[in-house]
Amino acid sequence: MSKYDPLWEFIQKNGGPAVQLSFDEIRDIMGIEIDHSFLSYKKELTRYGYQVGKISLKKRTVIFNQTDRAQ
Repeated sequence: MSKYDPLWEFIQKNGGPAVQLSFDEIRDIMGIEIDHSFLSYKKELTRYGYQVGKISLKKRTVIFNQTDRAQ
């Protein structure tokens, strides 16, 4: 089990073709702040039918895009 599983499950259940979440929204979903380990863990998201599209440090947002393998 990954510390990011709650986020991946949220995106899978609530997402459409693209989902944009702020860093604050991600913190609220996970219960912890997003950190540099996100870059290593993001590949887990493909099992849930999504991939990380764009990370904006300036806007403090992450865009998640649905893949062709969406479940």
